Amino acid sequence: MEFLLDPNLWIAFAMLTALEIVLGVDNIIFISILVGRLPAQQRDMARRLGLGFAMLSRLALLFSLSWVMSLTADLFTVAGQGISGRDIVLLLGGLFLLYKATHEIFIEVEAREQDGPPKTDDAVIKSVGGKLFWAIIGQIAIIDIVFSLDSVITAVGMVDEIGVMVAAVIAAVAVMLFAAKPIGEFVDRHPSVKVLALAFLVMVGMALTAEAFDVHVPKGYIYAAMAFSLAVEALNIRARNKRRALAA
Repeated sequence: MEFLLDPNLWIAFAMLTALEIVLGVDNIIFISILVGRLPAQQRDMARRLGLGFAMLSRLALLFSLSWVMSLTADLFTVAGQGISGRDIVLLLGGLFLLYKATHEIFIEVEAREQDGPPKTDDAVIKSVGGKLFWAIIGQIAIIDIVFSLDSVITAVGMVDEIGVMVAAVIAAVAVMLFAAKPIGEFVDRHPSVKVLALAFLVMVGMALTAEAFDVHVPKGYIYAAMAFSLAVEALNIRARNKRRALAA
């Protein structure tokens, strides 16, 4: 138990937990947007399952560190560019995220105008039953693996103790679990914020695809761009609320 009194251990735990939460922002947004398509009574369960998959995939990768680190070795070369297992996972994940985000933008902007208001929860349940629920859980599980790979490789570079890594992952997912519902409800209430979040996922997908070809795009740039866009949208929301209050 003496190791628990080591201040360096607690500093490493705090830094890694904070980093895991930051790296999980895109995961929370992805889960919130997909879960928003489900009936209201299924959303909490989908959020919990989605974040549960995120934690399990991170822990599974942490306990197979030798295999994870072997993914960085080149498998073959294309046009002088070495391609590793990690590159393939990031490329497939990036392309999937690009497709999914652009598809959701189309549904939000174009399909809703063409098809009219969305169906009620009862109509959705009657028409698709549990198929939509498990399809969304499957999509969350796929992208969780990609985000987990990036997160675990970062954790390995920061901390040597596997116990600290596991504790940081569990703590970060616990924080994300509390944050996911309010974030999802806020996104649902403001369609313009939802489109901004989807645009954010497009940028993340492009960054993952570029990373697969060893072109590193610092996530700080992406987060800064998204934070600026959200700040502008927050001012727009406040202005709209004031206009409604004056008109009432």
